[in-house]
Amino acid sequence: GILEKIRLYLIKKLLPHLEDRRKYHQEFASSTSFHGVHNIVQTRSKTRKVLWLLIVTGCLAVVIWQICSRFIYYFSWPTTTTVVVQYVEKVKFPAVTFCNLNRFQAHAVSNLKIIFLIWNIVSGVLQKFAMEDKYSQELNDFLLGNQNFSIKEFTRKNGFYLNSSTLLECDFFGKPCYPQDFEHVFTEYGNCFTFNHNDRPARRVSLSGRGLHLLFDVQQEQFTDEPALGYTDAGITFVIHSPKELPRFDGLGLLTPVGMHSQVAIRQLKSITQEYPWGECKPDIKLQYHKIYSTNGCLRECKARYIQDWCGCLPFILPGNGTECDLLKFYNCVYPAIYNIEIKGLCTAGTHNSTCPAPCEETDYPTTVTYSSFGGQKAIKYFSAKLKKSPEYIRQNLVRIDIKYHDLSYKITQQQKALTISELLADIGGQLGLFCGASMITIIELLEYIFTNFCWMCIFLLLKAPEMPQWNNPSQNQPTHKEKKKGIQEC
Repeated sequence: GILEKIRLYLIKKLLPHLEDRRKYHQEFASSTSFHGVHNIVQTRSKTRKVLWLLIVTGCLAVVIWQICSRFIYYFSWPTTTTVVVQYVEKVKFPAVTFCNLNRFQAHAVSNLKIIFLIWNIVSGVLQKFAMEDKYSQELNDFLLGNQNFSIKEFTRKNGFYLNSSTLLECDFFGKPCYPQDFEHVFTEYGNCFTFNHNDRPARRVSLSGRGLHLLFDVQQEQFTDEPALGYTDAGITFVIHSPKELPRFDGLGLLTPVGMHSQVAIRQLKSITQEYPWGECKPDIKLQYHKIYSTNGCLRECKARYIQDWCGCLPFILPGNGTECDLLKFYNCVYPAIYNIEIKGLCTAGTHNSTCPAPCEETDYPTTVTYSSFGGQKAIKYFSAKLKKSPEYIRQNLVRIDIKYHDLSYKITQQQKALTISELLADIGGQLGLFCGASMITIIELLEYIFTNFCWMCIFLLLKAPEMPQWNNPSQNQPTHKEKKKGIQEC
């Protein structure tokens, strides 16, 4: 009874008569804003009707092709790169980290050549180092006999230092600077010193051509490295980086040998990368021990985590708060762990699915370096009298470095989406309007027409469904068990 009532309601209320449905189709084709359809329906000439049908079909095919191509292009995540040069009145000066190419004082390592091998193992967490087997026995003997030896404290006390004897002159933007303006940091070059650490507010340049002027005395006689291990140069190496980032010398360090004057012109370059899938950056990544995200900082923290898990200690040259590794841990665990990290690719950089993807915003300082011999004849005599050193000493130990901005501007290289959502909708709307004269209203009309016909089809299928069997009282329609038995007896 319920199904029958539903059928009657569908027939009377929701399903129009065949003539009404035909009239609805005719009115839709005549009044729709989809251009060309009414010409197919209203014209009486068969030739004209066929012609308009071909035109509408062809335009519709072109529109579908164009829309599909725009969607394919959009989902290929295309990007464009724009370069903007912004001129300013003041520009922030970067941080500069200076290191002596000769790491240790001569008196501390004269009878302790093994220090160079130990430091290579320690700094191997930052830069790859392959130790030759011929030194393994000598290294083992030293480690077993000096278990309480601290390479960190040894380097801090007996490495390169910065004071009035090694930093002879320092001038920043016309004002003197002093060794206490430099922050100590450990790198693969041992003791290094960073100027403009943590981006002090006063470190701004308002005129191009003026910057940081330094004069170093490398004191070759006092500081030495082992030539047999490949340390044959003398001078100052330095790297220019953001004040909020750690220095990275591997592939980025600049070098000024003794007896030379280097003029360094810097520019500021900001790079903005789109997040995945347009670019390779992931904006949600945060570092624990660094203020801003950088690939170098991320790799250091990644290595620190693995070494902390495997060795139960942390190298002092990596960021973190773990227990400091002693020399035995460095040699027996940390050094093999770094090798495993490199071989297995546990800390990778570059793409979005790597451990350390590219940063979304990064500041670099491209440089142009020119060199000249330090000091003319009068200058050599002047410094010789001032320092009470021979002219030969001046040529063999002094290094002058000038770091200046090329101009008061910075360049922004920005990766942008080549096709945004609004541009995609504009392209689709333009194609629909050009070939079909359609708009958003037309699409709504078509959706309403399709939905109405879909509802009619569903109702039609429900009405054509087979009738459900009626389950009534068995005493009225079917014989009972006794009646069946009685009928059998009578038969």
